[in-house]
Amino acid sequence: MKLISLAITAASLLSSAGLVEGAPRVVQVAAEDLPVSTLGGASFRVPQVRNLKYSQIGKGPRALAKVYQKYGKPMPKTLVKALEVISIKMSAATGIKPHFKNFGGNGTVGENDTATTGQGEVSATPQLFDVEYLAPVQIGTPPQTLMLNFDTGSSDLWVFSSETPAESQNGHALYNIGNSSTSKRVDGAVWSIRYGDGSGSSGNVYTDTVSIGGVSVPNQAVESATKVSQSFTEDPASSGLLGLAFDTINQVKPNSQKTFFSNTMNSLAMPLFSANLKKAEEGNYNFGFIDTTEFTGPLSFVDVNSTEGFWQFEASGYTVNNKTTASPHGAIADTGTTLLMLPADITDNYYRQVPGAEDNWQVGGYIFQCNATLPDLTLNIGTYKAVIPGHLMKFAPADTESFDTATICYGGVQSAEGFPFAIYGDVFFKAQFTVFHGGELKLGFAPKSGE
Repeated sequence: MKLISLAITAASLLSSAGLVEGAPRVVQVAAEDLPVSTLGGASFRVPQVRNLKYSQIGKGPRALAKVYQKYGKPMPKTLVKALEVISIKMSAATGIKPHFKNFGGNGTVGENDTATTGQGEVSATPQLFDVEYLAPVQIGTPPQTLMLNFDTGSSDLWVFSSETPAESQNGHALYNIGNSSTSKRVDGAVWSIRYGDGSGSSGNVYTDTVSIGGVSVPNQAVESATKVSQSFTEDPASSGLLGLAFDTINQVKPNSQKTFFSNTMNSLAMPLFSANLKKAEEGNYNFGFIDTTEFTGPLSFVDVNSTEGFWQFEASGYTVNNKTTASPHGAIADTGTTLLMLPADITDNYYRQVPGAEDNWQVGGYIFQCNATLPDLTLNIGTYKAVIPGHLMKFAPADTESFDTATICYGGVQSAEGFPFAIYGDVFFKAQFTVFHGGELKLGFAPKSGE
């Protein structure tokens, strides 16, 4: 593995030599021009691990519903109805009796709506948010290993713990607070996250030693769950979430807390991390270094607007079937969202290029024939062309639980209509090596090796 330094000053990164004209501004940095890092700072790789308990049932609609829940948006009634059917299938597979949860909001299932399946009450969120890939994190002294979801779209490190009610533990690995000699309660601090379906998670706040990849942060805020949304309790493989967005959207009150990355950034060889996610296999995150084997060509950097707490940037438009269309939009880079959520005009026009594709109410999103050849989609970020190969758009089977038997497939691109920004999720990261540069508030993109 070749490590190369990206300890570039603002002046050098923004120099005219590397500047490519366009809006937004794109700065290209050739990997071969970056010196080897010998600064003595920390660097480490975090591998993803496959969640063997991840359910494939209704994977597409569940992924879309997760976005609505995460960003506090009421789900369209068509999506809720699709989830009702998925709930029944899941209950049959797991033996867990489903229950129906109402969704308020315009055009959604409300308090007076009831399920009419004839098979009892139906939950829209059974095992809804189980996570396909997780990463190991050590908390406490001696260290306790928990598998967490790395999420650049949020800023809380919260976990199932010894304070989590027994009925919610459901086989999760727990952070046992009393077993850690370095655990300390933060007096008066609490955290609470509310979701768009009316559910929520909340609890107390501690500081403790948190280690990832052998690099430790003492006195890291760890949010202990005393209440957990049912959608999380039903995924026993995941013990919580590690947020990698900006500190300003951390949900601890009365004083927000710093993320693990924020606390460790200045001790890294380079103040950045990268996401190298892959289709149908484990990927990895690298902290403090750039691995040139994971991408090709130069890195193209764009400015990040962090005022809303997200890794937010501007995109210019798109190209499909050799036709480029201007469609300026704000977007966030979010590893905690599985799908690629784009403005409705882009999504609609893309699927017009796929014969037989339709926005289907029965599954709550765009579907198409699995044997269709899907065109590549190029997302234009200023002058950088981020190509998403068509094969990545075949996200999940829609009419069976396996690609081997399915004839209808669920699209990896869905509409972000009603959201304040587009969400570049894992479908994007599977094609684009992405650098999150905290030192300079920039995102860097390059095509993945092998794509």
